[in-house]
Amino acid sequence: MNPLTSVKQIQSINSKESDLQISDEASWHAKYKHSAYVYVGGISHDLTEGDLLTILAQYGEIVDVNLVRDKETGKSKGFAFLAYEDQRSTVLAVDNLNEAKVLGRIIKVDHYDDYVKREDEDEETKQKKREARGVCRAFQRMECTRGDSCKFSHDERRAANTGWGHEDGRRSFS
Repeated sequence: MNPLTSVKQIQSINSKESDLQISDEASWHAKYKHSAYVYVGGISHDLTEGDLLTILAQYGEIVDVNLVRDKETGKSKGFAFLAYEDQRSTVLAVDNLNEAKVLGRIIKVDHYDDYVKREDEDEETKQKKREARGVCRAFQRMECTRGDSCKFSHDERRAANTGWGHEDGRRSFS
């Protein structure tokens, strides 16, 4: 379904519920009472996590932000998932920010009921996973631009021992 069609449907339902004075328990929002997450789509690729916090925090305290980024470039993909401390804040955000214009783009804000938060890993665990996947070949050629977002190891000792990379770019570790 077209995102703008979905936005208009949500606005229509909200308007009807308001006209009929439907209680909170009977509202369509009640279906999502177990989740404090919202989906925010159609956002400018220039917005950061801090920008999203600034925009969405007016409806409640935000406890988790996941601005989805491209793994290769690190650039925003134009959508995010946010969790509020209180589920009632999601209702306010959905009702008030859905179809808002932000940086010239109409955003979509909707409930999201099956979001699973990725647990934060410590650096040591991340490094062990990278080591298990092997050394980044682009790093070995001194061409990897992904830095910490690279899923492969950037261990200079291992790279130097593989025969990959430029001879003058290798360091001595003795």
